[in-house]
Amino acid sequence: MQVNFHQRLKQLKLEKGLSKGDLANLAGVHYSQIGRYEQTGVNPSADIMAKLANTLGVSSDFLMNGNLDNLAKNSLTDKELLNPFKAIESMEEEDKSVIKTLIDAFITKKKIHN
Repeated sequence: MQVNFHQRLKQLKLEKGLSKGDLANLAGVHYSQIGRYEQTGVNPSADIMAKLANTLGVSSDFLMNGNLDNLAKNSLTDKELLNPFKAIESMEEEDKSVIKTLIDAFITKKKIHN
């Protein structure tokens, strides 16, 4: 059985021990939106998807599609990206969180528009 977005959202929320209100507060959205996503299967905008994914500790791609690639396959091969990502690794968690949210939002937006 394939798990869809609203089922993954609900499952991850429960795994983290969060209520709809908790998730909404942490992600910066209204709790009624969380209910809408879980009950009706409505997909959020790219920026909200990124906020939810970041709050739940997963990528937007995983939250939306359930794809979790093997880490070995995901090794960074573009050498121009290595230094910026190494610099990000040494940043404070709050700064890393902002960068992850921006990257996830951009990737999700590209996937939605393609």
